[in-house]
Amino acid sequence: MPAPGPNAALRLPPKCNRCQSNRVAWTSPRVDFCYQCLPGGPFAAPPCKRCGSRTDYFSQGLCSRCHPRSPEHIGSCKGCLAWGVYPRHNWTCWSCRWWQTHYPKGTCTYCGRASHVSDRQACRLCLENARLEQESGRAPDVAVANKHSQQLFFANMVFKRRVTPLPDYVRWDGCWSKKNKNQLPHQSGTRFDDHALEQLTLFDMDPDPEVLRQRLLVEDSELTRYYAAIVADHARRYGWSVRQRNAVIQSLRLLQILRPTPTARVRASDVVALRRYDGTITSTLDVLSEAGLLIEDVPTRVERYFNAKFIASGGLPDTMREHLQLWLQIMLGGSRQAPRQLPREPETVEIHIQGLAPVVQTWVEAGRQSFAEISKEDVLAALAALPTGSSHRHFAENGLTSLFKILKGRRLVFTNPMRGIDLTSVATNIPLPLDPALIRAELDSPNPAVALAVALVAFHGLTGKQVRELQLTDIVDGRLDLDGRDIPLSAPVRSRLSAWLDYRSRTWPATANPHLLINRRTAPRLVPGGHSFPWKDSRVRPRALREDRILQEIHATGGDVRRIYDLFGLSVDGATRYLATFEHVDLRDDYGPVRPS
Repeated sequence: MPAPGPNAALRLPPKCNRCQSNRVAWTSPRVDFCYQCLPGGPFAAPPCKRCGSRTDYFSQGLCSRCHPRSPEHIGSCKGCLAWGVYPRHNWTCWSCRWWQTHYPKGTCTYCGRASHVSDRQACRLCLENARLEQESGRAPDVAVANKHSQQLFFANMVFKRRVTPLPDYVRWDGCWSKKNKNQLPHQSGTRFDDHALEQLTLFDMDPDPEVLRQRLLVEDSELTRYYAAIVADHARRYGWSVRQRNAVIQSLRLLQILRPTPTARVRASDVVALRRYDGTITSTLDVLSEAGLLIEDVPTRVERYFNAKFIASGGLPDTMREHLQLWLQIMLGGSRQAPRQLPREPETVEIHIQGLAPVVQTWVEAGRQSFAEISKEDVLAALAALPTGSSHRHFAENGLTSLFKILKGRRLVFTNPMRGIDLTSVATNIPLPLDPALIRAELDSPNPAVALAVALVAFHGLTGKQVRELQLTDIVDGRLDLDGRDIPLSAPVRSRLSAWLDYRSRTWPATANPHLLINRRTAPRLVPGGHSFPWKDSRVRPRALREDRILQEIHATGGDVRRIYDLFGLSVDGATRYLATFEHVDLRDDYGPVRPS
């Protein structure tokens, strides 16, 4: 076979025309098949002409380790010259990949190489050599450490620096270390202007990503340092990882570049807009809100739903719009003015809006300009257009009751047209038991959070909201203190609680979240988990599981309504719903105990 060309090994060889898996045997002279697919073959591949290996042949007489275009070819890092990187990672080690996203390109003052340099104008290789000889309590001397030679490293390895006792002159004075530019204290001349004039945007144009990235690497204002000090303190108190802390700092630096008025307080809408640049949104909002630097201008989900139903469509009279906005404000925030009212859940308010929207639209089309013009006959006519016993009519009746109660309490209407109107009841279904095998399988789930949540509902009948809002201090000596009730935890629940607490302490040892069930998103915060946690990883839902527990109790006690009323906090109507299942012979005879031991 003729000798290969001089540049044959520098090109990526194409794949075999037949198998489309292996690379072609040779590119110069050209061969369109691998040794396994050559006509008349398969043939054994020759040994590597460079290392002599007889396995893992790649192309052009070289194996995968020796061919320069092979994905398994090993070389030196372009940033720190460390040995052990691959071409699929652009010949860059993990440390240098992070380094390139935080520091700009330049010329190292100490070795003269063109690379990404830090604020001390040193490349990563020079700085790592200086850290090898760094004394405790002193900054690394880059010039002396790299004066005669440099020590190279293996890539992607963690180095443990030599630990020496602190000298006597090192004392903690309560200030951030000035060796790190991301932890400089707040300067006296740095302040936020509450009355700063903001330049309005004429054209909304996305900046050039490359220009933005280069500016992000060199952005180092006093306000950015002030932000970084706040983030560092917040991360220390809430047990954040280094990666999360650096991501929030980078998002704040990006925010300072994009904002038209960097000295003004931060708007939440500007932070949310960082999603297009892969910014960290939730953690950044938490830090700014705790520091008192955030202006809340992003509407909540309920407010967006309210605007979509009443405001966006237009045509709503001004008086009705003002009354509806007052009602929404009192429902979400409560009222200390008589008649006083506690805030309602956002889900409840959303259901009221869903019921009010078609009724209000009907009155607007009829020419009504204010809710003071609405009479009892208008309400009955609007409700008659909705199907009797449907959920839409039930939502409308509850929404109208809430609306006119608030308007009458504020003396915005003369009379309450809902007075004397009986609310229709909604048809309910019959609770059915779950499969006992399914409950046992979920109790033995490999996910400790799922196993604990299922056990709390299956054995003690807690609701999904109660499980979500449980705190560590609610459980003392194997007893659960819940809404004034002292509940002794069963043995299966205690064993799963112990397994979950061990997992929690191993995974998030420094978390400050007081809630019992936490996840990756809530561990660095103080909020409870979402509605789907941890049930999204389970085949059962808390409502169906609680119904199964109540059914088991009422069948085991022979229909004792007072007992389930006390045990599970049900109303009279709710307890009667479960009592109705006791009258079904098929359910009474076939229902057996499902609680595993």
